[in-house]
Amino acid sequence: MANFYRDNDDIQFLLRHIELGKLAEIAEENFRFAGEFDHAPANAEEAIQNYDMVLESLGQLSAEFIAPRAEDVDRQGNSLNENGTVSYAKGTAENLEKLAQAEVMGFTLPHKFGGLNFPNVIYSIAIEMVSRADASLMNIFGLQGIAETINAFASEKIKEKYLHKFSAGKVTGAMVLTEPDAGSDLQAVKLRAFQDKQGKWFLHGVKRFITNGCGEVLLVLARSEPEMSDGRGLSLFVCDRGPTVHIRRLEDKLGIHGSPTCEIFFDNTPCEIIGERQRGLITYVMSLMNGARIGIAGQSLGIAEAAFRVARDYAATRKQFSVAIEKLPAVRDMLIDMKIAIEGGRALLYETSRVVDFEIGYAKRLETNPPEDKAEAKQLKTDLRKYKRCAGMLTPMSKYYCSEMCNRIAYDSIQVLGGSGYMRDYACERHARDARITTIYEGTSQLQVVAAVRGVCSGMAEKFIAELAEKQYEPALNDLLDKLAEGREQLKKAVAFVKENGNEYMDLYGRALVDIAIDLIIGYLFCGQASTKVEMEVAAAEDGQTDGSPLSMKERKAMIARRFVTRNAPKITSLIESICTGDKSTFTDYPALIGPVVGEL
Repeated sequence: MANFYRDNDDIQFLLRHIELGKLAEIAEENFRFAGEFDHAPANAEEAIQNYDMVLESLGQLSAEFIAPRAEDVDRQGNSLNENGTVSYAKGTAENLEKLAQAEVMGFTLPHKFGGLNFPNVIYSIAIEMVSRADASLMNIFGLQGIAETINAFASEKIKEKYLHKFSAGKVTGAMVLTEPDAGSDLQAVKLRAFQDKQGKWFLHGVKRFITNGCGEVLLVLARSEPEMSDGRGLSLFVCDRGPTVHIRRLEDKLGIHGSPTCEIFFDNTPCEIIGERQRGLITYVMSLMNGARIGIAGQSLGIAEAAFRVARDYAATRKQFSVAIEKLPAVRDMLIDMKIAIEGGRALLYETSRVVDFEIGYAKRLETNPPEDKAEAKQLKTDLRKYKRCAGMLTPMSKYYCSEMCNRIAYDSIQVLGGSGYMRDYACERHARDARITTIYEGTSQLQVVAAVRGVCSGMAEKFIAELAEKQYEPALNDLLDKLAEGREQLKKAVAFVKENGNEYMDLYGRALVDIAIDLIIGYLFCGQASTKVEMEVAAAEDGQTDGSPLSMKERKAMIARRFVTRNAPKITSLIESICTGDKSTFTDYPALIGPVVGEL
């Protein structure tokens, strides 16, 4: 039977390579729920068995039920009915019903609300598998962050009202943030939140580009303080889909056709406030967006994996010049680079998810069960600050790297297929259309760079990379570690130069700085994988020179680390040289280079 969990050797390996036992202990709060809830594990071994069983089930569902419907979902799309309701594509509705039956719509929610209480690492794997099957479905399945936000910040009354329904798959939600004049700049949100004489809240105004805006539960960012025009005047509200919530249109999009993107008019819609006034954007939405960005990184991985597999299969069977095209050096090189880029993105995303799990776990411990020992409590606070800063840097890095990588893989997948890839006979054209949005929504790549470069220039990246460098590695990797160490020194030099030239210069060369930091991080993560204690054999391809005999994953990861690090070292050097030129022609020569706007002549 097809299974998107069992057929992915890299996921199988990483689950054994990552310290899942510790993550389980943190998520289960030292397994204190075992006597209270039937499905709560009593120890790390039981928890890991639970993760494996759920991923096995979801992997099979993704491969055998969701994936076969993806093409029809893409072609059918959603429809806006005359009464203002939205009908999903037939396949999407069937998929959501199956996901609810599989009890996977509350992946990270606590046991007490019917959730699985799984770590973010496991949720990231689930998102990748669902996205590989149908990227548009992830936009509904992956909106579980809405429930997480309610759990983290809402009153107990609101939690009880909504979270059991989310876990059971009885409702879906939407993040209602964007407006016609407030996209990347959410501080410009104008939708009005006001109170009547009894103190009840209502919403009035328009939202646009809302993924699954037809969902039953809507988290809405609105201006509760009309006298404040910036982010301090915004609060977060929750409301039900009802007669005062009007879907005015569905966007006609390039891709992700199974995911309805709505324009919504709120006509004095009753709602409830989440948490405190004025913290809507600064605290709650930023938390929501960070989770969403990890979700888009997972979605990007799923699309990339699907696109790569189309190209890999085609290259092995398509013959030109009397040989399979995978024998041609140019095609072979493309396929190897695609495969390594995907595994690099997976390494970065899972590391990011691991760090976020520690951040969430330590914050929960301090809030609900702080250590009585003062020294232990102090250390826990120190660790929390570290993980919070790391997560703040790694999250935009993961979203940026994985989404950009996804678009390259989808593009190259079509290229491997040639003219056939341009036709709708093969799925890679759908993957390319679906991939395009990943660098845009939940924060464009440019905004991710702006967020990540602050971590690079503040020294956070250097500290994080230094911790990676201090780990124990196989002696056979010493030459690669030397190259990475040289890259670290080059990065320090570039950061110092950028700081001397001010914030504007930092933003100008932010992408180069972030690219260097990501390459170094992934390089160390690959070296860590190549030094693993996990004993696992994987199959090799038969190419006429080798018989396809299995090799150890450790040996294979050493090959990957070597190719990745050695090929990126010259790129890092080149980027450093570019950063340190001091070239500011983007600022000084812009009017002459770009020319006037047509119409101003």
